[in-house]
Amino acid sequence: MSAHLILVERTGDWRPGFPDLPVVPVRDYLAAPDYVRLRQAKVINLCRSYRYLGLGYYGGLLGEARGHRVLPSVRTMTDLGNWAITMLGIEDLAAPVQRALRKAEPDAGDRIAIDLYFGQAQIPALTELGRDLFDVFPCPLLRVQFRHRGHWQIAGLRALGLDAVPHTPEDEARFGEALLAHLGRRWRRHRVRRPARYDLAILHEPGEPLAPSNAAALANFSRLGRKLGVEVELIERRDYTRLPEYDALFIRTTTNIDHYTYRFAKKAESEHMVVIDDADSIVRCTNKVFLAELLASHKIPAPRTRVLQRGALGDLPERIDYPVVLKIPDGSFSRGVHKAENAESFRRIARTLFAESSLILAQEFLYTEFDWRIGVLDRTPLFAVQYLMSRDHWQIVHHGPAGEAEQGGFRPAALAEVPGAVVDVALKAANRMGNGLYGVDVKQNARGVYVIEVNDNPNLDAGVEDSVIGETLYTRILGEFVRRLDERKGLAAL
Repeated sequence: MSAHLILVERTGDWRPGFPDLPVVPVRDYLAAPDYVRLRQAKVINLCRSYRYLGLGYYGGLLGEARGHRVLPSVRTMTDLGNWAITMLGIEDLAAPVQRALRKAEPDAGDRIAIDLYFGQAQIPALTELGRDLFDVFPCPLLRVQFRHRGHWQIAGLRALGLDAVPHTPEDEARFGEALLAHLGRRWRRHRVRRPARYDLAILHEPGEPLAPSNAAALANFSRLGRKLGVEVELIERRDYTRLPEYDALFIRTTTNIDHYTYRFAKKAESEHMVVIDDADSIVRCTNKVFLAELLASHKIPAPRTRVLQRGALGDLPERIDYPVVLKIPDGSFSRGVHKAENAESFRRIARTLFAESSLILAQEFLYTEFDWRIGVLDRTPLFAVQYLMSRDHWQIVHHGPAGEAEQGGFRPAALAEVPGAVVDVALKAANRMGNGLYGVDVKQNARGVYVIEVNDNPNLDAGVEDSVIGETLYTRILGEFVRRLDERKGLAAL
């Protein structure tokens, strides 16, 4: 019997122009012994309704009980039936909605509705948003309603049945193409225990500029994981719905709150997975305003820093010492970080940054030949590297006008060779963030040591961070995942 099954409420719902696939009435699927005994079927539930305890609902419920891979899942059907839960799922999409609707330029006044077929939108400007919504609510047919009240927002999400596809050649062809495109992707597999003790998903983004781990490092995690009884699989953004098949998630692409990485972390935590970077660490580390307040309140040495509000500069630019560094709160890899040489450049840079954020930071400029990076894992030092400033520049990464990036060199160091004050201050800062994996940037000069940043997603590159400790870098991190997973299962003391 075919691996793919299409569930319908009425056989007439499957029209002659649709793809030639096995179509099964839901009543037959629920009752016929052949389907009860079928294993590893991939079922697309296109019933007219997923209402609670209806035929469509039972098609998904019993399909999951049989071990079939069903779209939409019972969880998705339930979530879409509860607006309060739906709102939780879409709260991270506010910015993508604004970007998409601005590009789409809807001319239907203050309301617009679109139908997504397997996440595909008919309007090109909404392509990315459609994929984002499908990641959060994987449902074959979804109607999205937008409303403009000062800004665009999602006002409604509703699962549709197959009968909602308009009876036009264009719409039927669009549905068929979206269905076949979806069937060409990898399906989420329900977990089947392999000989490995645990399954670890490493989230990465192929081709990402300045990725936090290079290909060789990712390969090392996979190779050494098998020796520790951990099956490592590289996943990407499109694999959001597959998260429940794993025991743990390791994020190896640049994180931010307004980003799919944060949704991955939240989703994994809701599935009771072990997660690095955890959502709390992403929130704390990616916002420099939080870091500045935390360091000051705990008397951890840092460059003198002031938090500035839009519209409230006053005469500050004329009263401070120069040069000074201006930052947006959530920049990474030296992005959104600028040096002002005088009051005029201060005001010009501030205007640009305030267009992105209502708060920015002004920080004392401390030039050093390099920054120390101390890697910390579970409140224990892991590695040390000196990151050198890029050539003829005051930052580690120099971003050019065309988007190009030039990085400085590096000098790995054994932890025993690092000044004790550097390690101590790095540990104090990291431990205030949590017990995850952090990279603490520290400057050292004649006045002392200063924490510049705490990174929740530190670089782990083969040939750099592993230069001194070699495979220990990877086995320590993998071992921490195993320890936490064992602890959750009550195996740590056995």
